[in-house]
Order: sequence, then C-alpha cells, then structure tokens
Amino acid sequence: MLKGLDIDILGIIQDIIKAKVIGKDNSLILVEDIKMVVDKHSKNGGSQNSSSCNKSSSLDSLHLHNSDTSEPISYRVLLDPTPIINSGEGVEGYISLFRSRYEKSMRILSLRPNSRRITRVKTLKKKNTDTGNQKPYMRYEQFSGLSSTMVVAGLVMSRQLKRHGLEIVIDDFSGDLHAMGTTEDIKKQGSLITTDQMVMLELENSGKSQSFVIKNIISPDIPDHLPNRAKSESYVVLISDLHVGSIYFMETAFMKFLNWISAVDDEIVRKIKFLCIGGDLIDGIGIFPNQDKELLELNINSQMSHVIDLLSRIPKHINVFVIPGNHDPGRRALPQPSIPRQNSEKLYTFQNFKMLGNPSLIELNGVKILMYHGQSLDDIIGTIPDLSYAKPAEAMKVLLRARHLSPIYGERTPIAPEQEDHMVITEVPDIFHSGHIHVLDAQNYRGTLIVNSGTWQGQTNYQRTMGIIPNPGVAVIVDLSTLQPFIMDFNQ
Repeated sequence: MLKGLDIDILGIIQDIIKAKVIGKDNSLILVEDIKMVVDKHSKNGGSQNSSSCNKSSSLDSLHLHNSDTSEPISYRVLLDPTPIINSGEGVEGYISLFRSRYEKSMRILSLRPNSRRITRVKTLKKKNTDTGNQKPYMRYEQFSGLSSTMVVAGLVMSRQLKRHGLEIVIDDFSGDLHAMGTTEDIKKQGSLITTDQMVMLELENSGKSQSFVIKNIISPDIPDHLPNRAKSESYVVLISDLHVGSIYFMETAFMKFLNWISAVDDEIVRKIKFLCIGGDLIDGIGIFPNQDKELLELNINSQMSHVIDLLSRIPKHINVFVIPGNHDPGRRALPQPSIPRQNSEKLYTFQNFKMLGNPSLIELNGVKILMYHGQSLDDIIGTIPDLSYAKPAEAMKVLLRARHLSPIYGERTPIAPEQEDHMVITEVPDIFHSGHIHVLDAQNYRGTLIVNSGTWQGQTNYQRTMGIIPNPGVAVIVDLSTLQPFIMDFNQ
C-alpha cells in the first residue's frame, strides 16, 4: 500500500507565484491565495497531511498527475569523500580538523547580515590581573568605542544548563570566551545546540561583574528556500539498513521489493529512475558484543555475497547510489570512504551502481540529495533534551541547524582527524536522507525534505531493551518533480 507523507506546500506556493507572474500581479501572497489553491487541490483529490510523517494516511495511487516524461535522466556526484580523504595524526590532526570546521562554518555565517559585527574574542577578552581570583570565569574589559551589544562566533567548547541559567564557552582560535544566559528563551536556544558546533552569540556586557550576558544564540542553520525540482515526473526510492546476514533480516519482504521494482508493466515503477541506499547493507562481524548469536552468516564475505546477489536483481535502467554504514566493511570513523572493492568487487562492476562514501551529495534530475548513514544521530538523541528514537527527523533537524553531520567529538561516533572537515554541510540539500535509526520518519524543514527511511531488519534484542520500535520492510518514494514523499509497505 502506498501512503502519503507530506502535503506539497512549496508546490502550492510555486503555483501561486506562477499565476501572479502570468497575470503580472506584483502583490504579496495572501492567506486567501493559499486557501484557494489548497481548496482546489483538495477537490482534485490531493493529500492534505501534515508535514511530519503520517503513517496511517493512504493514497490510491502515487501517480497524481500526468506530465511530460521526456526529460533525459541526469545525475551528478557533487561530493564523495572517498578520493579526498586525507587524515592527519594525533593532536595536530584534530587541530586541523577543527580549524577547517571553524573556517567553513564562518563562511556560512558570513552570509548573515549581522555577521559583519562579529568581533574576535581576543579583542574583547582581558584576563583578570587579580591573581588571587579563583573564579572559573575570565573577566572582560568594556572597551570604549564598543557598542553595548557585541557579536562573537566560535565553536562550542562546553554547554551547561544549570539552575541559574545557561553557561557557554566558545573558542574562535584567538581565545575562549565564557558567557551566561538566564532567560527562558536563551535556555531553550541553548538546549538545541551541541558541543563542538559553530554558533554566533549576541552579547551584552554586564555592568556589575563585567562578564558577558547572552542575548541571542544563532546557529548557522539552513535558510528558508524553495528547493530544486525535476522538470518532469520521475521518482527516487530511498532505503537503508538491510542488515543482510542477521537472523532478523526480512528477506521475504525485501524480495517483494525487488520483484515490485522489476515489474515492467507497473505505472509507478516505470517512473523510478534512481535508488539511494543509505548504508548497513550487511550486519557485519564483531560490531557489538555477542553479535554472533544474532547472525545467520558468520563470515563477512558470505554476507557480502548474499547482498550482492540480491542487489544484482535491480533493473539495469535504475541508477543505484550506495554509501556505507557502521556495519559495513571498511573504516568506521567519519567520513567513511566507499565500501572497499576487496569486499564488494562485483558491485563496482555493475554499470548502474555508484559506490560512494559517507556522507555524499548527489544531484538527480536537478534535485540535490544529501546521503548520510546517520551514526551521529545516537549522540544527538542522547544529548539534546526531548529527542527520542521515535522521531529521528527531529534529530536530523539539529544537524541541519548546526550545518554539520557529526558535530559532537568524543561521544559514540568516531571522527577521523581529517585535514579538511568534510562533515560540514556547505550546500543546502533539497532532500536529506539518513538511516541508522531504523525508524521511518519524514518532515519538511525550511524547504528541505528530511527522510529517515526505516530498515529491512526486524526488532533486535538491543532495540527491545531500549524500547526502540523499528519500521521494517518499507521503502520511501519521492517524486522529484514535487518532492512529495510516499511509502511503499512490503510487509503486507
């Protein structure tokens, strides 16, 4: 059964804009304009679901409108870390990594109007000359000529929510700065940022203690935008987390998927031009304690042969893009190069397969898709209040706001000391696709469609103890001409 996930709000707005351009109407878009188009959309049988994933609603058909399908199929790989990975060593390697993160993030922040007011920490900071002062805070000199409100930017070294307020320490490579915020709004803003991400702080100098008070916290974030769309109706299928080799791998459901995507007489399938696989093709060996008790195949080459045999059944006219996950062969630290040839040589020989690293940015018929397995979502859910495994799209929004795919260093996600930080989200994606969590979810955030595409593995013992309820046996289909997502359920 096909299930609709999202109303096409951006498509509605674009329809209004087109109508105004044709009619040479320069007036603002009014609420009445949107209501009129929504009413028309509703009468024509369109879906009116909320922007978050609605697993209970259904549509009779994914083929919502007729369109010219003569547009040639095009794709580009815009970012693949595989050929450019260049790891450093030790402390110096990580200094290079974080300097690169700082510089890339500063370029993103420089697009904001108030970025012109950013002052270096060393310009503001003056160490307290009282050697007897044992307070944990530096003191600051209120220089004449500086405005009462100042702006600084840096990587978050620490973030602590305490009874009396939020304490933040940032570093901009000229020095570190301590600041505090006491309002409920600032505490809420602070709860949504992570350590090691870039932030911009608007500060006021406290007259009494000469310490800085936070008035606003600004993350790099993605801007509100109208996403790119394909010129004609074509579909991409998003799946992840097969975990072939596990006793919980749902091979029957996956075979149903393969049979469906191979059906030449299916009206929907004929419009599928692309398939994106978000990692964890196999369950791997030695990933967690006592894993061997949950494996059907105890050899990694056997698991890879099995998954290659399954994927070889995908029709050759469908372009397939594959990134690794933390269960696949190869290095675990981010960014990950593509799955090594020695473990997957046959996949590299399939002309319709593109073996990429994690993360990768691709463009399909003009639509930019950021593929990231999602290892760091564990860290985000574990450190940001009110997030849970039941709603992975909320955690993915945190990454978009931070403009970084794995901001937190030193938690569960291993990060390599690269000379350049390839995890910074330098380009705004139209679709952000992840897996890892095994829970289906979709949301639209500021014009970007966020999709976590579920899994093909049943609930494991670990998930049962953690209270994680996976959504196995489903595929997400996105119409690239509207960015409307749907799910196809192969459990039935």
